[in-house]
Amino acid sequence: MIKALILDLDNTIYPVESIGKELFKPLYDLMDEYKSEVGEDQLEKAKQELLKKAYQKVADAHNFPQELIERGVTMLRDLTYEGPMQPFADYAYLQQLKAEKFLVTMGFTKMQWRKVDLLDLRKDYKEVIVNDPDKTEATKKEVFQDILQKYGYQPQEVIAIGDDPDSEIKAAKDLGIATILYDHKGEFQIDQADFKIASFEELGSLPIELS
Repeated sequence: MIKALILDLDNTIYPVESIGKELFKPLYDLMDEYKSEVGEDQLEKAKQELLKKAYQKVADAHNFPQELIERGVTMLRDLTYEGPMQPFADYAYLQQLKAEKFLVTMGFTKMQWRKVDLLDLRKDYKEVIVNDPDKTEATKKEVFQDILQKYGYQPQEVIAIGDDPDSEIKAAKDLGIATILYDHKGEFQIDQADFKIASFEELGSLPIELS
């Protein structure tokens, strides 16, 4: 029986694209100052990837100059969002499940906690963990391992749910935790996780027993 769910935040609980243009505008403007060094096409690709991946990973992938990396990190430490936010409509189904829930999100501390509060998520989770790469070198795998040890779960008693096969899905697989890829837009293959869903309502039809 599954006793606990570990969930990602961005693009799993809510769509980043719903706030991305407004949230990242200052960062996009900063990035545009480096068009001649990075290339316009590379910058546009990087802007799209920021809707799915951490700034540091995007910066490394597109060979941002060190000055841009440092200026971007400095900006993102204090960047936050004050507009409206709504979870995916099917999130209401997840709230009804009795299994204990953990929210593990990677990103800058101030920004991620603001999202959590705008979405009113604290009440839904046994613990919310912001894994800030600017403050810790801990990986999601290590965070998941800490949850297992702290709460006495066996890997087979936990399921990890997220949208990124290379992040939370891989971390869970490495620990023997079953995985569900939340693929709202149908972008991935089923073999990238144990199960794949486009809506939380599909959890009830999976061959798993949730407490």
